[in-house]
Amino acid sequence: MKAFSPRPGAPAPLMIESSVVEGLPAEGALLLRMSGTLDAHGAHAWSRELRGHLEQADRAGLRPVLDMAHVQLGGAAVLRTLSETTRVRTGRPDLIIVRARPGVREAVRLARLEGVRLYATLDEAVRELARAAAKAEELPAWRSPMADPLRPSYEDLHQEVRALRARVRTAPVIGMAQGMLMARYALPETGGAFRVLRETSQRFNVPLRVLASAVVVARPPDGPAWFPGRRPLPVPPLRILGRTDRDPRCRGRMIDAVLREALAIGRAPAGHVLSVDPAVNALALEARYGGTDAYLDHLGRGRDDGTAEAVARTRGRRVSMPDVAAAELLSEDGRRALLASGARALQCVPVLSSAGCCAGLITVHWPEAGHRPTSPQAEALGLLAADTAAWLAWYHRTVLLDALEHLHRRLTRP
Repeated sequence: MKAFSPRPGAPAPLMIESSVVEGLPAEGALLLRMSGTLDAHGAHAWSRELRGHLEQADRAGLRPVLDMAHVQLGGAAVLRTLSETTRVRTGRPDLIIVRARPGVREAVRLARLEGVRLYATLDEAVRELARAAAKAEELPAWRSPMADPLRPSYEDLHQEVRALRARVRTAPVIGMAQGMLMARYALPETGGAFRVLRETSQRFNVPLRVLASAVVVARPPDGPAWFPGRRPLPVPPLRILGRTDRDPRCRGRMIDAVLREALAIGRAPAGHVLSVDPAVNALALEARYGGTDAYLDHLGRGRDDGTAEAVARTRGRRVSMPDVAAAELLSEDGRRALLASGARALQCVPVLSSAGCCAGLITVHWPEAGHRPTSPQAEALGLLAADTAAWLAWYHRTVLLDALEHLHRRLTRP
């Protein structure tokens, strides 16, 4: 796959990366991967950027394919931009759109835009275009796994609803961080603050939500260094998480390792790891495996009262529920959500800081009632929670503070 450099001057809120995909019998495809947020303010600039990429595809004899899987917002801005862009392409190859979010797919379908063709996946687009370019009998029969790739499936819509809920929960924290940066560094608009947050997040591989929360809760800087006199800290000894060669600076992989170890210790088919966002004092899902979404949706809507996680967090000690259906600590809503997820027994272990504050929760659950972890399993889960707390404390005092220091330098240098 040969890569093209993005055109200079691309609008900052939205990025387009282009690369050539082989696979068509008579032509290749120029794959344009979009990421970011498209709104009415940036639609004109993005339309100009997209037209430049399409002209590049036409000059090279490539079929343009637009991957919109990571476009966060759209609606009317997407339709207007696509309409303007395709209007000038009369007589040229259709613009192929793949992996668009369900709302965008449905809007484009209803608008009946000329010169736009929608496919569920890139693989489906390549196969369909190849089949159209050759004789039908020369190619094996192939059918899309979706009955109608233009219409969103229930799972598509369900995933988008979960993603929207997650953005709704994180948007206030990111907005607070942007406002604080604008006031602190006299930035003229929110876009500049968001760009620096995003660049710092990518540079240090720190989730944007985590970085924004740190900006909100950290004491404000009062000099050229945000944390003067800080020294590097060694990685703490980890009894369970240190068994393999994991990079402790990589938050996602470490938390995935926490979940994998918890499932292995408890021999559980499902579980999840939550963290406590200090900026809003709310639970945030970090990793999950198995089960269904009913209980996580329940937690994600902020209804954590009357749950095992709320009890473990409040009391600061593990909660064992060998029979979810009869557990007195659960609210009726929490019980119904757990049972709908297939959980009949669970164990929830809090991740406590050295000061005794709950920084996160590790939950494993089983599909049969009466399940109780053995004493060695319970002890190992406790050690895992202690490891997680030690690693999180180190991560916050090194990687996260490094990211904040970099952000401060970026915004204070001439």
